[in-house]
Amino acid sequence: MKAIARCLYVLSCTVFCVACGGGGGGGGSVGGSGWVSGVFQDASTFQAMCLAPRSGINPATNLPYPDIQGTTLDENNFLRSYSDDTYLWYNEITDKDPGLFNDPIDYFAQLKTFATTPSEADKDKFHFTFDSEAWFQLSQSGVSAGYGAQFVLLSATPPREIVVAYTEPNSPATDPAVSLERGARILEIDGVDINDNTQAGVDTLNAGLFPSGPGELHTFTILDLGAQNPRAITMTSALVTSTPVQNVKVIDTQMGRVGYLLFNDHIATAEEALVDAVNLLNVGAGIDELVLDIRYNGGGFLAIASELAYMIAGDMPTAGRTFELLQFNDKHPITDPVTGQPISPTPFYDVTRGFGSLPPNQPLPSLNLPRVFVLTGPGTCSASEAVMNGLRGVDVEVIQIGSTTCGKPYGFYPTDNCGTTYFTIQFRGVNQKNFGDYTDGFSPNNTLTNVGTVVPGCSVADDFTAALGDPAERRLAAALAYLAGQPCPAPSGFALSGSSKTGAPLSATDGIVAKSPWHTNRIMDRL
Repeated sequence: MKAIARCLYVLSCTVFCVACGGGGGGGGSVGGSGWVSGVFQDASTFQAMCLAPRSGINPATNLPYPDIQGTTLDENNFLRSYSDDTYLWYNEITDKDPGLFNDPIDYFAQLKTFATTPSEADKDKFHFTFDSEAWFQLSQSGVSAGYGAQFVLLSATPPREIVVAYTEPNSPATDPAVSLERGARILEIDGVDINDNTQAGVDTLNAGLFPSGPGELHTFTILDLGAQNPRAITMTSALVTSTPVQNVKVIDTQMGRVGYLLFNDHIATAEEALVDAVNLLNVGAGIDELVLDIRYNGGGFLAIASELAYMIAGDMPTAGRTFELLQFNDKHPITDPVTGQPISPTPFYDVTRGFGSLPPNQPLPSLNLPRVFVLTGPGTCSASEAVMNGLRGVDVEVIQIGSTTCGKPYGFYPTDNCGTTYFTIQFRGVNQKNFGDYTDGFSPNNTLTNVGTVVPGCSVADDFTAALGDPAERRLAAALAYLAGQPCPAPSGFALSGSSKTGAPLSATDGIVAKSPWHTNRIMDRL
């Protein structure tokens, strides 16, 4: 039986995957492993010893690959030792013989805690792997195969409901012959109704929604927002570069000038895009308030979250203070086990880090605001939650409009070995006030069910009947009304009803954008 790896969504016991495959864990023994339970050699003993060594230059380091000839057992032993040393809950891993696994990815899937929380959710929902080259392309430039349309799953089981959340500029989705827009509903894919629950049917839906590479042609039947009749479109997948910051604008109100920006991904190119956005919002007299729309932002580089928090708050509340302090397992109370450096707080960065095309150490602009409105959803996760937590730690008021966030105060360093990048939870993050216990997410204070850490604001469901950034869109409208001193509307944004083993929800009132695992995590850079 084949194991399913790197999966995004579960629909009626069938998995929507980024990539699937691999041999069966516990299958044929590699043999002669020399395994002794509880006895570990240093991970460096086995690092870069690969069954299929790479050659050439590693684009992530601009240095030759360090790979040498090794075996699957060497790769498994590296993962075993590395996990025992750095995994946050290392003492909850059941030590299994690495010689019994013929695929390192399958073995890695066992190197985690399988404990559950009081709500019966998995304690570790964030354990995954990625092809190293694909991860580099995605993390540095936001390039991935697709159409440039981000789909949101509103209902996971029949009757299913899949709608367009947003699109990327200059992508197949925005081609004049296609013209996909927010709110369009997917009815069929390649002739298969979205409610088809057979294995073959869901496989077809999976292939159409998540193409594995560029050049794939798929036909969709859609119903545009406000349309009476469906239409058929054909899209060919391409390598699409995401635009992490969109819809930057100023809204004039009786209470002053309100800035709005949609921030979708903490990827490397976001550094320059956020700087440009803040400079634009500072034009003229500057803005009086900011609405930061992170409802679909699942995370990424923590350093970019720190930069954004500084650009919102400015020098006064942040100078010399902690944005986030990492706490590792009890083997490493003083030294970061990955970098070897003394553990020190991540500050509110007031200069560029040199992501993307910006040079490092350039002063960042700032809005100098004492509060910020954040628009959130169940896909607001990790580094995005760190922005909220970091600002709250220095008494910048955070007003939350939307629904409960995903609840992920954890993160990791991406670790490449033999062409696969492994993500194992290595730390939790706390703010200036030593707070980081939001594993049930942040919730507006009138949320009715599955309440997490309470934040001032309004529970408001997502609104696919209006464009993002439209003052009439339900969440933005509620933020503007709150700013004007009006009461919250009746609560309508609710927390997720469940989650899969990869951390993606089974169903949600608001839904969640089907993003790759890279976009739903807190990533430490090594700049």
